[in-house]
Amino acid sequence: MNTLKVGDTIPYFNVIDQDENSFSSTDLTGKKSIVFFYPRANTPGCSAEACNLRDNYSELKEKGYQLFGVSADNPKKQKNFQNKYKLPFTLLADVNKAVINAFGVWGPKKFQGREYNGIHRTTFLINDKGVVEKVISKVKTKDHAAQILE
Repeated sequence: MNTLKVGDTIPYFNVIDQDENSFSSTDLTGKKSIVFFYPRANTPGCSAEACNLRDNYSELKEKGYQLFGVSADNPKKQKNFQNKYKLPFTLLADVNKAVINAFGVWGPKKFQGREYNGIHRTTFLINDKGVVEKVISKVKTKDHAAQILE
């Protein structure tokens, strides 16, 4: 797993969002961005994380950030997740793992003694020039906005 690090420029990618609109890495330039990767929509940890970010969304926006969630779920699942929890930010449907692989968050995981490959819950803070300024790899799902803002 070759995860992007502080100082790296984000690579080019092109995917679709929850509404099946095209979205590329160029949409991240010109504004500070938060890109958070989560394993799967509508699971307990992912829901807690997304809701914490939703509840602190206005504060994140005040700090100048735009916010994007990414998982390998299809657009329909992402849209259902967005609607269910009234998420005010864009969710990218990275079914081919283009963004997931570009950011280096796909790799071996362990759960209940079982090993498998999956998305590592990771958040990247990116400046207006597309350069990574902070990487949060130990995400606290119920208090993630505080981690971002500290």
